[in-house]
Amino acid sequence: MSRRPTARTAAPRPTPPIDRSLMWIVTGIVGVILLTVVSYLVYQSQIPPPPPPAKITAADRNAPPALIKAANAVNFAPHSEPGVGTVENQLASASPAPYSDHLLARGTPAPVFTLKTPQGQAVTFPARGKPTLLEFFATWCPHCQAEAPHLRALATQLAPRGVRFVSINADSEDAASVFAFHRYFGLPYPALLDPGQPAGSFTQQGASGPVTSAYHLHAYPTFYVISPSGKVTWASDGEQPDALLRRQAIAATQQA
Repeated sequence: MSRRPTARTAAPRPTPPIDRSLMWIVTGIVGVILLTVVSYLVYQSQIPPPPPPAKITAADRNAPPALIKAANAVNFAPHSEPGVGTVENQLASASPAPYSDHLLARGTPAPVFTLKTPQGQAVTFPARGKPTLLEFFATWCPHCQAEAPHLRALATQLAPRGVRFVSINADSEDAASVFAFHRYFGLPYPALLDPGQPAGSFTQQGASGPVTSAYHLHAYPTFYVISPSGKVTWASDGEQPDALLRRQAIAATQQA
């Protein structure tokens, strides 16, 4: 009886050595991706929600149809960044140091001007006998957007004390962009155009106009408080605590 040949087991092939350099490269790439995702999530968690739209004022509802149509085409929508919109609710002492050291000094006569609203109404400043909070802003600036609801509330609170609020667009934006901003936030005080070159818009920064330059703007927003006699009583830039703006505006009512 013949025997079947015994099957031979093939000798195992040697395992190729692991390319450790490749392993470290892959691990590094995965780590970078995870770090990027985590950083993005942390960044997003620090961004406060942008201010919601306010009730439109009667003046803005009754604006010329052509201006309303142009403002609708702007597609204005506020946005936010980490840290934006936090100082407004803090104590007056939380006010940051000014970015610029070239703002008009206390006691300086406020430069006189006449500018127009997006609707074409002329406004002359300063108005003698009226203490005024003057703001320079840009529609695309998240700091200015964060300030707008607070300024609206302050203007309402301080109106019985005779304090006037005026804002000036500081980067030569067109009427449609400025009106879209003003309408969105339901501002009860005038926002004025200060045309310069190149012109700006909600989607494109422009240059400072002549009035903005006369007030030495270097940061958005910039604030001035003007006394009833037309002199600077306080100035600063960047977001400000409501408590500080209120205090400075009330103090101006007691000055000549």
